[in-house]
Amino acid sequence: MASAFFFDAEPDCEPSLLPTLDACALCAKPLGRDCDIFMYRGDTPFCSEECRDEQMQLDAIRARQAARSAARRGQQQQQHSSRTESRHQESMKVSVAT
Repeated sequence: MASAFFFDAEPDCEPSLLPTLDACALCAKPLGRDCDIFMYRGDTPFCSEECRDEQMQLDAIRARQAARSAARRGQQQQQHSSRTESRHQESMKVSVAT
């Protein structure tokens, strides 16, 4: 007799590589077989829409912080490059006596 639950099927790869559907990824609440499971990013289980939405908000905040950090690093590198180029140009100037 076939199982009614997709997570009862034998995995095609090593079990350690598959996400577990035993507990909510945010609050670690055990997930029951007779309860809804809310998925995010294809393989991350959550016990409720609230937990899934909270994780989505946390991911959005982290993405914005990473983008800001990358922008700051880019600006710092650009400023460093500009200063280095200015110094190089000044050192290349030759004073000519008249």
